[in-house]
Amino acid sequence: MPLQIYDPRERALVRMADAMLGAAAGLTTPFRRRSRVAQPQRILLLRLERIGDLLMALPGISAVRHFAPHAEIDLVVGSWNADLARAIPAVTRVIPLDAAWLARDGEGVVLPALLRVATTWRARRYDLAINFEPDIRSNLLLATSGARWTAGYRSAGGGALLDQALAYDQGAHTSDNAQRLVSAVFGSTATPSPVRLTLPDEARRRARGLLGNVKRPVVAMHVSGGRPVKQWDPSRFAEVARRLVSSRGATILFSGAPTDAPLIEQVTRGLPTGSYIDASTNSSLVTLAALLECADVMVTGDTGPMHVAAAVGTPIVAVFGPSDPRRYAPRGPHDVVVRIDLPCAPCNRIRLPPARCTGVIPDCLALIPADRVYEVVVGILDQCHPSNARGALA
Repeated sequence: MPLQIYDPRERALVRMADAMLGAAAGLTTPFRRRSRVAQPQRILLLRLERIGDLLMALPGISAVRHFAPHAEIDLVVGSWNADLARAIPAVTRVIPLDAAWLARDGEGVVLPALLRVATTWRARRYDLAINFEPDIRSNLLLATSGARWTAGYRSAGGGALLDQALAYDQGAHTSDNAQRLVSAVFGSTATPSPVRLTLPDEARRRARGLLGNVKRPVVAMHVSGGRPVKQWDPSRFAEVARRLVSSRGATILFSGAPTDAPLIEQVTRGLPTGSYIDASTNSSLVTLAALLECADVMVTGDTGPMHVAAAVGTPIVAVFGPSDPRRYAPRGPHDVVVRIDLPCAPCNRIRLPPARCTGVIPDCLALIPADRVYEVVVGILDQCHPSNARGALA
């Protein structure tokens, strides 16, 4: 099966590594005594990637709990996601681990050191280990864990190291892939149900303190696209915000990182004093989740905070350009993806965008007007909050 890696150089390197690992696994197979535990009591889950990747795995993690209601479930995540992971009801223990290829600013642990960490997991004597990300390196970690049965994806290499390796379906939603993997492991399908984060009381208190006595409706906005190729024009965010303040008396709640300050300043420049709250200086993801839980709707691109809003049940208006909504779109009952149909979109070339889309806003985003996004937001407000009351936040 061809590897699902679109960088040709990376694909070639992984193909060579995968061939060597496959040969080594083939030599050791006759000496391996592997067994699937019918009722696993200790389970290890891996989801090392970014915010959205973890939160789209929530249905899969919940399904593991459904099939193993009394098991201890340990979840390995990047340290940036640790607090969010602790808010997942199905998880018993969170193990932070920063892989060098995922950590930012040159931090993180290189693969040989990660493998040494993985050997320490053997003391937990896991009955089952599942890797929710298609990646040869994290498959190596899983194989090193000493779990009695391992499962994951073979599509990015390392499948020969696992007891159960599925092809990752690139035409399916990330959440569906996670649930399909768990169903294959347990030999049954769990009925999907909405999964919500259980936020700590302290995070909700901080959120209420930041919001104060703001007026409804509260419209959250995440202006930054995270990557230039996913960036909708900030002037259009600004136009949507101005119209919501003018027509609905909305309070605009801005989320983001401190590095997003220039973008947020562009949007707030034309807003009346007192009509917005800039929460971008807050670095806690659980506080962000609590803030978004208080919002009536969120306007965002395809971002991590979009998935945070989904995980607390806030309606979302998501502006999608190159990202494939079949794989990443929010799926709540009131969520709406705004995009346009172009022959080249969605290309899903986020890490390596086409040359014509580098240094400019790509056509698949540039052609989405502010009017359309505004109308969708108003439609959600009218549907979910028909009274449009402008009382103080409860």
